[in-house]
Amino acid sequence: MAALAGANLIYGLGMIESGMTFDYGQLLIDNEIARMIKYCVNGIPVNDETLSIEITKEVGPFKDFITHRNTFDNMKIQSQPQLMDRKVRSAWENAGSKTLHDRAMEAARQIMETHRPEPLPKGVAEKLRAIVEETEKELGIYSK
Repeated sequence: MAALAGANLIYGLGMIESGMTFDYGQLLIDNEIARMIKYCVNGIPVNDETLSIEITKEVGPFKDFITHRNTFDNMKIQSQPQLMDRKVRSAWENAGSKTLHDRAMEAARQIMETHRPEPLPKGVAEKLRAIVEETEKELGIYSK
């Protein structure tokens, strides 16, 4: 999975039960929705190319646009969910009938098993620790 899209814009990703519980699968589902929202909020390009003006003239009225290469190429710039399954029911059932949450939990487990974060730059951990200790002192909860 890519970095959490929109996590800095949308509050509560992964939270359930009014924020009392956190669910990794829900986090990935919410992230996918946030990515789609972010795409729309940033603006969907509308121009001669995305409207396929030349292709429309080329193909002509009442003809087949769906199999044209341009339709396929433009489809790729739209929403590309990684978890949401858009298969027809029979294909979904043949693939195991996994729910969105099932797929999200599998993806979360995969991330937790394989992700190796980049180490913090030298000195950052110490600076963070100093900030925490200073705040603890200000709040009267310092314990070292």
